[in-house]
Formats: sequence, structure tokens, C-alpha cells
Amino acid sequence: MNEKIQQVAQPSKERADVFEFGIYTLGDISTDPISRVSPNVRERLKEIVAAAKLADEAGIDVFGVGEHHRLDFAVTSPPVLLAAIAQATKRIRLTSATTVLGTSDPVRVFEDFATLDLLSDGRAEIIAGRGAYIESFSLFGYELESYKELFQEKLNLLLALNETEHITWNGKYRTPLLNAEIAPRPEQAQLPVWVGVGGTPQSAELAGSHGLGMALAILGGDPARFKPLVDVYRAAGVRAGYKQENLKVAITSHGYIANSTEQAKDEYYPYYAHYVSQFMGGKQRGESMAREQFEQLASPINALAVGSPDLLVEKILAQHELFGHQRFMAQFDIGGIPFSKVAASIELLATKVAPVVRRELSK
Repeated sequence: MNEKIQQVAQPSKERADVFEFGIYTLGDISTDPISRVSPNVRERLKEIVAAAKLADEAGIDVFGVGEHHRLDFAVTSPPVLLAAIAQATKRIRLTSATTVLGTSDPVRVFEDFATLDLLSDGRAEIIAGRGAYIESFSLFGYELESYKELFQEKLNLLLALNETEHITWNGKYRTPLLNAEIAPRPEQAQLPVWVGVGGTPQSAELAGSHGLGMALAILGGDPARFKPLVDVYRAAGVRAGYKQENLKVAITSHGYIANSTEQAKDEYYPYYAHYVSQFMGGKQRGESMAREQFEQLASPINALAVGSPDLLVEKILAQHELFGHQRFMAQFDIGGIPFSKVAASIELLATKVAPVVRRELSK
């Protein structure tokens, strides 16, 4: 088994034994359901840069930017936005969340993130995924029926590009490469690559079989439902010859933090319900989320990361008992929530949640 590939999921060496905290955004364009203020794309992008700068200053480890190709999202090109963020930050790692690899050219993806890595002095990562939205398939000329095969082939090519500066390669969905020069090379020996997993065992097994990190989205319900995916991931990695300790898991979730749990739920509910209605199927069903349903999702036993710092600590530690994960990433800025509330959540995550979780895990 190639030792280089085995290491691409690893965090930076100086933080390899530290539980990491991250913030990510998909950049939705939503009208504030309370003030009725609607941001434009330029304002939304500037908010994202400001959030990353604040996260960097507060000591958050990772900042991620998602990819969508719709008018109701602000970000179509994560590496471009992350390059801007690189110039406004000093230490925070920068990742896609996720790169829709099936409808992207792996050569271009590698070149873009290698450039980002150079501009950021070695802080770039890639979370590659199949994507929860399908608009990019018709936009870039791919057949949705080839969804799985496209991702597998392009992931294999991306990993090969990460290995060498000259490559000869042939596949089904891309023109061949004959001793092609792959430039530039990143600042890091290799770009860390993770696979974004929404809930399919096939994606978890694919991530494990390549020895890559797995970023597992748990947006609601009992986290224990997702334990089989982590088991599939680690079993596939061990079968492929990777060491258990090198198989990294990140848990990603929607969330919001305030001084008390009741305050957090009261402040977050209108925005979360609005987001669910607009982006998570409520609009198609003609439904809005009732407060009772939200209360259930935000209960101590469920995954929605909403509450006081103490409750967030309890939830993350309980999930660590299940998954043994190395990274937790939260999405705060959804449904038109004001930036001031996002900023307050970032500060509480960095100052009240992260230190306690790390202290408890170090015991």
C-alpha cells in the first residue's frame, strides 16, 4: 500500500493529536424571515470572508466552503473564495465542503487547490463528494445515470494527480493523459483529501478503501443511526491495509450556540425553519417546520447542534463515544440569520466549547 496516499487524510503534523473544530458554509441566499432583509451575492461573499477571519482569530482549526450552481447560493467556486480568505487569515485550514467531483475536471480541481495551498502557505484541503444537488450534471454536460461511476473514476484520478507531477492515465469519462505535466505542485507534500458522505455505505466504503478521511454529515436525528457508516468506513480501510489510527472521521452538523439552550432555540428556530422550507424539501411539500418538530431535533439526544456551550460539549463528547472522530464542523449561517448571531456562535464555539471538549478528551 502506497504510504503517501495513506497520509493524505491526516491533519497537519503539529495538530495531529488535537481534536479539531471547524466552521463551514454553503452560502445560501435567504431573506431574513424576521427583518425581511435580503442580502445580495456580493454582501453574502463578504460575510463569508468576515466569518472566516473571525474564526481564524478565535482559534478555530478549519473553515469550509460548499459548492452549488444555483441563483439561491452565493458560492460556485470554492477555491476562488478560499483564495480570498487565505489573504485575510493566518493559520486556519481551508477546505471545500464539498467539491462536487463527479461534474468537475480533476486536473482543474487539483490545480486550483494546489494554487490555494501555495497562496495559503500549506493550509488547503479538499472534501470531495457526489453532491446533494444535481444541477451541475446538466450544467456541465454529464449524465445523472453515471453518478456513481463518475465520482469513482474522478476520485481515482485526483489521487493519482496528488502523487506525481507527470502522469499517464486513461479512463471512460475524460480524455487520456500522456505524460502530462500537472502544475503547480502544492506547498504540502500532498493535498489532504477527504470524502464527504451523506448517508450511503458505498461512499463510506470508498473513502475507507482509499485511506482517505471521511466527512460525515449528520443533520438531524439520533447520531447512533450513523454508527454503521463509520464501522463500514473503518473496516474498508483496514481491509485495504491502512492503519486504524490513520482513518480520520469528521462530523458535520447544522448548529447555533447561545448563552443558554432556551435562548439558542428561540433565536435559531425561525431561521432553521426557513432554511428547511427553502432548501431541505419543505417547499416542495408545501410544509413549514413546526416548533415541536424543531424541539425534537434539538433535543439532547439528537444531532442538531443547537444549545448552550455546555449542551454542545455534551453532544460532541457523546458523539465521540460513538464515532471516535477527530473533527467537528458546524454550519451556523443558514436561513438568513444575521451575521452578528453567526459571529457570536463562532466565538462561543472557540472559547467555551472547544477548550472543554479537548480537556475532557485528553483525560
